[in-house]
Parts: sequence; structure tokens; C-alpha cells
Amino acid sequence: MFKKILLTIILPILFISPAFAEGDNPKVIMQTNLGNITIELFPNESPETVENFLNYVDSGYYEGTIFHRVIAGFMIQGGGFTQEMEKKETQEAVKNESKNGLSNTLGTIAMARTNYPHSATSQFFINTVNNRNLDARGNRFGYTVFGKVTDGMDLAIQISRAPRTEKSGHRDVPKSPIIIEKISRIGE
Repeated sequence: MFKKILLTIILPILFISPAFAEGDNPKVIMQTNLGNITIELFPNESPETVENFLNYVDSGYYEGTIFHRVIAGFMIQGGGFTQEMEKKETQEAVKNESKNGLSNTLGTIAMARTNYPHSATSQFFINTVNNRNLDARGNRFGYTVFGKVTDGMDLAIQISRAPRTEKSGHRDVPKSPIIIEKISRIGE
């Protein structure tokens, strides 16, 4: 009888908990001057990257930064420059976690970096198409995916198609600033 009661209690928990755990991933809302983008983060796959990103979010770092690089049929990049194209100071670079099994597919958010794999700081990009060529392969590091857009992907694609110019030595800068007004956690 005790075993039957125990199984009645434990079995539903075992079947429910994986689905419940997915719903517990942190989410953020990115408010821009053109609208909002909601993003679910994946701390199980990219723990250090998500922690790094949320440190920037919680400190208000992204307020007033812009999407400074937009390319239709590729991605939109932001999180490091002001409207005047001044680069903001950053925290230490985070370890590359691109070998986490996640792929740079349509709607995912990943860390921007230099050619050195472990150089990502505050800048991120949202893939507006499948960019699997940015994934890790064999011994080669890729670009760490750490979340996915759950609402506002149409806006991300719209941003990628904005008219572009060159500004302060940077190419593919939107002619009219696309401002990240604020990124904040949802539910806190």
C-alpha cells in the first residue's frame, strides 16, 4: 500500500518536472524605440554566459545602447555602443560556451566576440536566419547561443532591414538610431 501511494505521488512529479523546468528559464524584455523583444535565456546550457548577460541587464548597462550593426538575411548586433558610437566600458570577458549543443538558428541570441574565442563581454546578436556556420565545429569554437526570442521576432527582422550607413569607422550602422531603451527581467 505504501509503495502504491509513493508511486502515485512520485511518478507525476517525474513526468511534470522536465517540462516545468523549461518554463522556469529566466526571461527578459528588451524595450527599444521601435518596440519590444522578449527573450528566454538558457542557463542550463550556457550558465556563465547567461550570468554575464544578466549582470549587464541588472546593472542597467544596456540602457541607451544601440543596435550598431544590422545586416538583412544575417543578424542584428547591439549592446556595446551609445548613439554617438562611443564604446562602453565592459566587465571581464566570459568563457566561450559555444560547444553547448545549441545552434545559431533563426531567433536565437548569441554573444558577439572578436576572433579570440573567449573575448565576449556585453555585445550580443540575434540571428534573423539560420547561421549554423557560426556554431562550434570539432576543435573550432563558435558563437555562444544563450537564449531565444519568444516574442518580437518580426521586429528583429524589421531592424535587420533598416537602411544602413558607415559611422565612426563602423559599417552596417542603421541610419536612424535603433535604441535599446532598457532590458529587464520578466517576473521579478
